[in-house]
Amino acid sequence: QVQLVESGGGSVQAGGSLRLSCSASGSIFRINSMGWYRQAPGKQRELVATITDGGVTNYADSVKGRFTVSRDNAKKIVYLQMNSLNPEDTAVYYCNAQAQSSRTVFPRGYWGQGTQVTVSS
Repeated sequence: QVQLVESGGGSVQAGGSLRLSCSASGSIFRINSMGWYRQAPGKQRELVATITDGGVTNYADSVKGRFTVSRDNAKKIVYLQMNSLNPEDTAVYYCNAQAQSSRTVFPRGYWGQGTQVTVSS
């Protein structure tokens, strides 16, 4: 199994910045894509940003130009640098990894426990 542990959430005023980290551990043969999703109260979970093992990134339109996803493949860590935060960014942020736990199994999605980000106006 693959475990994902997020850190770096917290409270910040509008215009501020936060950096989230997510570390993968456990039985890992390969991690394909890693990324971040978020869920605000009363809303569905939505994609924020993803990055492949080759460094190809994908962002939600709402965060383009403000958020940057990056990855350290050797350390199995994915980061999300969030700048120019606004109250609409308030949500629980979840780390996701598409990974294989061994050579003989298909990749599947794994989730972290989530970290709260609160942006006040």
